Amino acid sequence: MGSRTYHDPLHGAIRLERENPAEALVIDLVDTAPFQRLRRIRQLGPAFLTFHGAESSRFTHSLGVLHLARLAMGHLRERNEGLDATSLGDNLALLYGAALLHDLGHGPLSHTGEEMYGFRHESWSGRVIREHPEVRRCLDRHDPRLAERVAALLEDGAGAPAAIRALVSSQLDCDRLDYLLRDSYSTGTRFAQLDLERILASLTLAPDGSLALHPRGLMAVEHYLVARSLMYRSVYNHRLNVVCNWLLRQTIATARRLGPERVWADRVMDRWLWQPGALTIDDFLANDDLRTGYHLLRWREEGPEPLQELGRRLLDRRLLRATDVSGLPTHGRLELLALARRLSEAAGQTADLSCGLQQQQIRGYHPYKGGLRLWDGRRLEALEHRSALVESLIRPTETAWLIHPKAVSQALRSALEQRLAGADSGDLPTAGAGP
Repeated sequence: MGSRTYHDPLHGAIRLERENPAEALVIDLVDTAPFQRLRRIRQLGPAFLTFHGAESSRFTHSLGVLHLARLAMGHLRERNEGLDATSLGDNLALLYGAALLHDLGHGPLSHTGEEMYGFRHESWSGRVIREHPEVRRCLDRHDPRLAERVAALLEDGAGAPAAIRALVSSQLDCDRLDYLLRDSYSTGTRFAQLDLERILASLTLAPDGSLALHPRGLMAVEHYLVARSLMYRSVYNHRLNVVCNWLLRQTIATARRLGPERVWADRVMDRWLWQPGALTIDDFLANDDLRTGYHLLRWREEGPEPLQELGRRLLDRRLLRATDVSGLPTHGRLELLALARRLSEAAGQTADLSCGLQQQQIRGYHPYKGGLRLWDGRRLEALEHRSALVESLIRPTETAWLIHPKAVSQALRSALEQRLAGADSGDLPTAGAGP
């Protein structure tokens, strides 16, 4: 077969030609079992319980990242004469391989699975690339050094030209561009309607060979960074998404605590739950949304009561509530959590399964983590030095959600109002002085 076309809802036709060696490599990699597994892993984890359209897969996203990496390289070639003769132009296979395989090590429910089971997907991506015979064979056939180079690039950014590293992992990489567009599309939000063409057209090379932006793309990049911040606030850290992630973590933690004597699990899940350090490549790849979902169903039907309760909340969407306690200091949040636990126990709920505190700091822009620079052919300047808007995104904001049963919502809201009023007056009530 000389060519292949994937019809993407965002990018249109993604056409690959076998006569291009780097694209032939992509076709072969897509057909491997580890990459096909990504069809069975949701891009946004349990977010479909909040946004019913959030059903896209890591497979779809990975093809989108490959497509954007190819477009970005095309724009760099147009803007930088003689690029094909440089080391950057000679690294198409490295760029395409890393862009396509960057999520190969994701587990069930994507990032939620990392929190549930306790692992880093970057480490597993590198391991699968190095050790899985089918993936390794494709890469070795193209270049015997390629598997190690792709794995190292994905693990820690090593062994690649600076511009290639930036296209794969930076604050304006092809991964982020695709997931913001795709997640906005699938969740029905409109925050990430990016000017993708202008962003890609502004890509250029700085004198040191690193990736930079032409100033004409400044407003499009500002829009991108603001959109990313809004997506974190409105989608990724949506209160119900926070609740679902917490419930899933509690489910796996509870199954591990109860142990194999009380909890049914097949051979693969047994390894994931109680022998995670002994996971083989085959064990890892055998777990996906289908296997984890099947165990949730079994536990809801015939597991110990704690797992049945957690399963009902998730699978029947009888979700817990979440109250924003970001306005309280840390000790005030902990006092309110203690109050929520007492009220829940009094209402006949198990506090360990129904009460939690989720806190997170969000920074819209990190100047020292792949910070972006503007280059107009004469002057190289940090993005935040040119843009007051970007500078404002450097300051971190903190979110804190108190998770609790619906039955205690009113009492907790009253307690929260009292504490916020007390904080304003300098007299913070204690948790023991509840409503």
